[in-house]
Amino acid sequence: MTGPKFPCLFQINTRVWVNELSEALGRPATLDDIPDLELDRLAEMGFDWVWFLSVWQTGVAGQRVSRENPEWRSEFHDTLPDLRERDIAGSGFAITGYTVHEDLGGDEALARLRERLRQRGLRLMLDFVPNHTALDHPWVEDHPDYYVSGTDSDLARAPQNYTRIRRNEGDQVFAYGRDPYFAGWPDTLQLNYGNPALQEAMIQELLRIAGRCDGVRCDMAMLVLPEIFERTWGIPAQSFWPMAIRRVRERVPGFWFMAEVYWDMEWTLQQQGFDYTYDKRLYDRLREGHARPVREHLHAEPEYQKRMARFLENHDEPRALAAFTREVYEAAAVITFLTPGLRFFHQGQFEGRKKRISPHLIRGPREAVEPDIQGFYKSLLGVLARPVVREGQWQLLECTPAWEGNWTWDGFLAFSWEGPVGERLLVDVNYAPNQGQCYVRLPFADLDGHAIQLRDLMTSVFYERDGSDLVSRGLYLDMPPWGFHIFEVTIR
Repeated sequence: MTGPKFPCLFQINTRVWVNELSEALGRPATLDDIPDLELDRLAEMGFDWVWFLSVWQTGVAGQRVSRENPEWRSEFHDTLPDLRERDIAGSGFAITGYTVHEDLGGDEALARLRERLRQRGLRLMLDFVPNHTALDHPWVEDHPDYYVSGTDSDLARAPQNYTRIRRNEGDQVFAYGRDPYFAGWPDTLQLNYGNPALQEAMIQELLRIAGRCDGVRCDMAMLVLPEIFERTWGIPAQSFWPMAIRRVRERVPGFWFMAEVYWDMEWTLQQQGFDYTYDKRLYDRLREGHARPVREHLHAEPEYQKRMARFLENHDEPRALAAFTREVYEAAAVITFLTPGLRFFHQGQFEGRKKRISPHLIRGPREAVEPDIQGFYKSLLGVLARPVVREGQWQLLECTPAWEGNWTWDGFLAFSWEGPVGERLLVDVNYAPNQGQCYVRLPFADLDGHAIQLRDLMTSVFYERDGSDLVSRGLYLDMPPWGFHIFEVTIR
């Protein structure tokens, strides 16, 4: 599938958005009611992909668990002090079938939405949940062998990880879907990747999904890797992803796979065929607030870096404006979205929303727009729309002390972009809580002997410098805590 070298993706909380449309229209809305003007806006903002979260059919069992779980309800009340029962629809990841939820208009409404996106040059991403299904998925009756089963002693020993399910042919103990480091998700059942028949069934599900969209975001993709699955369940399993990805791409060439992945398994999944993998490590290091670990992460191989999905928030993480202090926030965003890879944004991020909305909810809180954040992203998206950062070459630059004994250079990150038609950018960030100074050499040899203009694309800052000095000694920077520049570099 063709597209820019470094694309942009926008994640939409589908059920919350459609619920807001229902309230505005005074009637139940569907995907057909998503305004063309909103799709136009996404295209005009420079997005290439739109991920519609939680469009698949869910069931009453998951909804019941979501409404009865006291820990979850406490979180829901924190998000919505005026919480109503109907706001809790059940997790969009407790799926009973890969057909579009009837409340959203079904498969036909999705097909019409996809065509409207296509007309605007936007590609559609949907969810694939490989690890588990809902408690009331039809396979529980028809194919209980597709699941990890348990015994009465398992249920007595670890009730947080097992449950008894009523079946027409007799009750049976099944394992909850799990991350091995936490208790099971009580609204799900664990699929058994040690069963070749289950693997084939999941490939068939993927093939059906691939007929409805252009790519999938694979939930907790590392959980079905053979080594992870066997360590969690003690069941040997064959590798799933290489075969599944190959089969899908034989049917739909260029179909996209993005992995939610942690535990340093990103490279493994890239090697198994994923186009992009979550870059949680960059996110975590940015939250720690120290430049050196971020710099070290950005020394990774270029092939690895360009397949990372860079984000500051998503439906699983706190809102960025809640996770980062206001003074750090913009510096972290500049680093995140001006490094190579997929630029991954979340609905509400541009408005400065602070409340995370659980995937169990279909209503979000009303929050005031933060004008400063909105203005910042308008400028940043303008930079990201430039060919130099969509198709160009990125390079991490070395920062050196401004004078002997000046330790503040270690708080800087600097990198350059060079485009196919000569456009060049220099990005400098003082990612530290103190004023800092350093030199950074520009990697453009043809600047030597020329007068150079440096124009900051985010502010009104403008400098003229000697090109020979920029190439030999470097650009001198003296920047406030968490300060940044995105300089357009031109020869006068």
